[in-house]
Amino acid sequence: MISQKSSPEPLAAHLRQIAGRVGIAQLLLLLLAGGLTWLLVDYARMLLLRRKMPPGPFPYPIIGNTFQLPDKKPWIYFEQLAKEYNSGIITFWIGRNPTVWLNDAQTASDLLDKRAATFSSRPHMVVFGDLAFGQASLVTMYYGDRFRVHRKLTHMGVGMQQVRGYQNLQSDENKVVLYDLLTDSENYVTHFERYAASVVSIIGYGRRISKVTDPIITEVIYLMQRAAEHNVPGKSFPMLLETFPILAKFPKWMAPWMKNFRKPRAKNFFYALAEEAATNPDGNDCYSKKLFEQGPKYNLSDVELSTLSGSLFGAGSDTSSSTLVTFVLACCAFPETLTKAWEELDRVVGPHRSPNFEDEANLVYVKALVKEVLRWRSVAIIGGQPHAPIQDEIYKGWLIPKNTWVQGNVWAIHRNEREFPDPDRFDPERYLKDGANSRPFPNERGYMTFGWGRRVCVGQALAEQGTFISIARLLWAFNIQKALDGNGNEIPVDIFDYTDGLNIRPNPFKCRITPRNDEIRRTIEREGKQAQEDLAIYNGETKYRITTYRETE
Repeated sequence: MISQKSSPEPLAAHLRQIAGRVGIAQLLLLLLAGGLTWLLVDYARMLLLRRKMPPGPFPYPIIGNTFQLPDKKPWIYFEQLAKEYNSGIITFWIGRNPTVWLNDAQTASDLLDKRAATFSSRPHMVVFGDLAFGQASLVTMYYGDRFRVHRKLTHMGVGMQQVRGYQNLQSDENKVVLYDLLTDSENYVTHFERYAASVVSIIGYGRRISKVTDPIITEVIYLMQRAAEHNVPGKSFPMLLETFPILAKFPKWMAPWMKNFRKPRAKNFFYALAEEAATNPDGNDCYSKKLFEQGPKYNLSDVELSTLSGSLFGAGSDTSSSTLVTFVLACCAFPETLTKAWEELDRVVGPHRSPNFEDEANLVYVKALVKEVLRWRSVAIIGGQPHAPIQDEIYKGWLIPKNTWVQGNVWAIHRNEREFPDPDRFDPERYLKDGANSRPFPNERGYMTFGWGRRVCVGQALAEQGTFISIARLLWAFNIQKALDGNGNEIPVDIFDYTDGLNIRPNPFKCRITPRNDEIRRTIEREGKQAQEDLAIYNGETKYRITTYRETE
């Protein structure tokens, strides 16, 4: 038999396959070597930078210290780290980027107040920056000319000069709260939410919120609370995107973690509310009208009009009501503090009228109690959004690189034994000059509840004004006590049982809210009815609902 020779074509194809496999293998090896080289160089960068920065736990490549974050309340963990390293300032790596946490009052004041010209910007943020309103919102905006425009416009609504003009409506809305609590004290939280939301709604949109069933209460405050729950450092979605920003670049069809993110439309719910108020010829003067009037002058986009009006509402409603819920918890947990407040209120005010703003100078103990509420369990527990320096800064020999995420840990600041001995005890006397626990503090107020420097909450004056009159009136009107069980025994309250979000408030608890005497009850009824009549000019309803005014892709 004659054997057949192999065809040259199959042999050539076979050789090409071998060469291709060798080429692919070499390519894979090259990519692997390149990746390892990049990893080593990047990790060397992290370790060299770590040597120059404030102390903190040792970071790992790529993931940094993210995996060490607790599932809940990371501010407690950072307080513990500050004690462990015996330093008011620590470094914690979120992925490949360092974050700096300020855990005592002096450090926060030195950097965020005294160096405000440097530390007033924002770092790059993925979740509440890139995936939200980005540079169209004052909350996340980098420091610069546009920031100053937005700040100026916000002061036009709630600046120091405007706030005193809101005293009457704050006073009337608060009188309505007292009146509502006479017949429905069990739902005190909802009444606080209605009050706080109504005040900012009148300011922002010229329309009050007269019912606890108003959609602003049932929908918008819920939305604000949900956003706050997600806006804390974490090792789960969505905040895991800050550790691995590349995950935010994936298309939604292949990234289930992105399914809840939608690029906000310019004309969203808050724009609709603002436009409705601004174009209503029969409506009251309000912040939204001023914004639309100033829009052309400052070339405001639709999304900027939305964020300016919406941020005012978001910052002033949930936070103010949460402060009042904390006040009620403090009354239940530390009833001994109420006796001095009642004595002062009875002496200065009496039962035939409620306290007013003119009484403030004479209500020394009540003012101290208000300050202690703001200190004891501050709502913005990590000081709001992070700061970032616009240039490299050196503090006590440590480097804080440009654009670093810098966060003030208000929880740790307000629980530092140096300024606040026995910090978990609610003690108004620490704010009296002759108080046994009175200590020096870096600022005049004695707390850092509203932030620092040029990023301090623009609604601070409005919030402090409203908190004073609310607490003074509640103290004057009611005895606030622990609830009773079926056997008539007091039900204990837990002063640490708080929510986990950026803005904290006590988890639901029951209490007893009863008028202090019949004369005060009659005064509450008389003033409450009159306040409802005076506020009637702001009555009205919006046609928009957040559940139906959906933002689409």
